[in-house]
Formats: sequence, C-alpha cells, structure tokens
Amino acid sequence: MQAEGAPTMQEEVVFGGETTVIQIPDGTPLDVPGGTRGWVMQVLGGNFTVRLETGHLVRVEGRDAEVIGREPPEGPQLGHGADGKPLEIEEAVWVQLRTCFDPEIPVNIVDLGLVYGLDIQDGDEGKKKISVTMTLTAPGCGMGQVLKDDVEAKVRELPGVSEALVDLTFDPPWTPERMSEEARLELGFY
Repeated sequence: MQAEGAPTMQEEVVFGGETTVIQIPDGTPLDVPGGTRGWVMQVLGGNFTVRLETGHLVRVEGRDAEVIGREPPEGPQLGHGADGKPLEIEEAVWVQLRTCFDPEIPVNIVDLGLVYGLDIQDGDEGKKKISVTMTLTAPGCGMGQVLKDDVEAKVRELPGVSEALVDLTFDPPWTPERMSEEARLELGFY
C-alpha cells in the first residue's frame, strides 16, 4: 500500500529551483535548472529516482524533496523496532542497512546480498564504531561511492554510533546467488 501523499510511480514533477542530483548509473553530479520536468520512477530509502525530460535518470536526495514538490519520505524510527522499543545496536544497524538501495534496483542492499559483514567496536564516550564490509553488483558500478556514502551516513545517524565506515571489497565477487529468496523473486531470478 502506498503511503498517503507519496508520489505515484511515473508521476510528473517539475523542479521548483536549481538543484544538484546524482546521475544514474555513473554517479556523477548534475545541476538541474528550475522548471525542468521529470517523472518519479521510484521512491526507495528516502530518495527519489526521477527520469528527466532530457532522458537522464537521476537520484534526488530525500533532503531535496521539496524542490520536486514533495516531502521527504518518512523513514523508520532510528534505533527502534515496530513496537517502539530500542533495538540492540547490531539489530538496529541491520534495520538501517535495509533502508539503503541502489537507485536502479528496487531491492535493499542486504537482501541483494551486497553486505558481507558487520563489525562493531567500542568507540568514544560509550558509543560504537561500525564497520560494514560490502560489495557492488559490478566492480565498475558508477554508483559505488554514492552507495558507500549512503550506508555510512545512515548508520552514523543511529543513536549510540560515533563512527561508520564502509570497506568495499570484490573478493568474493557478487553473484545473484547471494540474494535473498525474496529478492530473487522480486527481480525474476527464478
């Protein structure tokens, strides 16, 4: 079910002012002038994937949603379960990682099988340092740095986390067999 006020897929939007977006799939910034038309293709992890009238596919950060006349999608209550109770730090990190998406693939990075490991160490002032070992679907993925930055930022937002680092690795290389069963079904890998 779609959230109230959430854009329908392929809903037309008009940029209300100039903003910098990320081009998909190469991950490079692009300045989009106000008045540019586009169509929302999907909303995942708090970000919007928009096809511009020029044909470019871009990611509009949730914090910039107002420029396309939308409010940022509400995310999960950081560090808390559906019952409102605080989660243990490891569980909270896994929940947060499931809010990270490659803008071309409608499956989160955990179910996609991109996360290889998680390490939690004591940090400063009783907070935790989180290290995530992950890969990409292809070594030359232009969105690699964007995904890495997204993971680090979202994990760092968690209460009790002082530092979040991502180590990108390609050993072993990612294969579709690493996906969860749900992800394989969603993407038609059966």
